[in-house]
Amino acid sequence: MLAALTGAGLSAAAGLNAYIPFLIVALVSRFTDFINLPAQYAWIESDWAIGGAAVLLVGEVVFDKIPVVDHINDAVGTFIRPASGGLIFAATQAAEDLEQNSSLMADNPWIGVVLGIITAGVVHTGKAVTRPVVNASTLGVGAPLVSTAEDTASVGLSIVAIFFPIIVIFLLLLMLWGGIALWRSARRRRREREQAVGAYYG
Repeated sequence: MLAALTGAGLSAAAGLNAYIPFLIVALVSRFTDFINLPAQYAWIESDWAIGGAAVLLVGEVVFDKIPVVDHINDAVGTFIRPASGGLIFAATQAAEDLEQNSSLMADNPWIGVVLGIITAGVVHTGKAVTRPVVNASTLGVGAPLVSTAEDTASVGLSIVAIFFPIIVIFLLLLMLWGGIALWRSARRRRREREQAVGAYYG
């Protein structure tokens, strides 16, 4: 159960930023004994994987804060974020299985991949749908603010998922509530702005 919560939390974090949970898992696995990745996932903590993910993270952080460019970044993320979520879910689940000998996930590793892809995909979809509304309602000013909040949430969720997985379910519910509230607020502002413009020219 805890392993599944860890995978779900990391996958949700990947839905916000594909590279943050990847890097956190890689660094924790490489420099601590808290995560011990099995042989088939050991490449995650290699120099080239960590270095490559770090470079891609810089690009993600920068591009996601520029209005219009962030839409292109989200379009690319449609493939990358769910893939990252599936990979990280499966890798951490496999590491957990080595310690707890859980036969279901160990015998069916595809389950972790599918669950990770779905979780990251749902979060990514919410992000991609909300961002255009936020940009339109704030004339682009909200893009860097919302992006920074998403990056922060991805870091926090990744750390909690690894060290305090029992809290993940509450954070996921909080993310859902926050996403809905942000989307409604942005739509309301956009509607008010359109009405004000209409009244001005009317």
